[in-house]
Amino acid sequence: MTKDEPSSVWLRDPGVRARSTPLTRERIVEAAVALLDGHGIEGLTMRRLAGALDVTPTALYWHVRTKEDVLDLAVDRIFGAAPVPPVTADWREDVRALARAWRTAMLEHPWAPGLIGRPVLGPNVLARTEFLQSALVRGGLSDLGLAVTTRLLANYVIGAALTESAWRRSPGAGPAPARAHITADPAAYPTLTASGHLDAERWDDESLFDRGLDAILAGACGGAVEVRGR
Repeated sequence: MTKDEPSSVWLRDPGVRARSTPLTRERIVEAAVALLDGHGIEGLTMRRLAGALDVTPTALYWHVRTKEDVLDLAVDRIFGAAPVPPVTADWREDVRALARAWRTAMLEHPWAPGLIGRPVLGPNVLARTEFLQSALVRGGLSDLGLAVTTRLLANYVIGAALTESAWRRSPGAGPAPARAHITADPAAYPTLTASGHLDAERWDDESLFDRGLDAILAGACGGAVEVRGR
């Protein structure tokens, strides 16, 4: 890669070489997602990916230049697993439908939330971001308020999926043991004990996620979003 070439796989021309072998980018991404599901981000190497595809590592480089390219492509594939909802008369419900589908897709692939901080310029990402912003525009947002609310919703969904995935992957460290740890010393944590913090029997993740979406939409879009200029 020369110093003038874009660093993102989405900003580079794939060129004719990517069509010169039977191996396709589609096959590479499919195998990469399977490896990521089974072994996580650290378990994905170009050598292991080549082995899963029964090709030499050199063959991969006709289609992708680095592991980072593969990760970007895999993240976009996961975004594609969240269907773009039909547009309805209720823009808030459109936002909720997209956010729920996005969270579900990330929970099914627990490695995905940790990669969303990477540049996200793939077609699936952009199509869903376009849907989200168009719904918010119908809700009356524009300019800085639109940008702030878009980021707020994206960070909320990513954070929820990241936290829930971490809980699920940590044996013995789920909500029940954590709740027991808090309530074992109510004098030290009176508010947490009384509020039901981390009490999965009181509020499950699904309910908390939906209520959080409602709070964001009510606060950001209930009237006009008030964002002070610099």
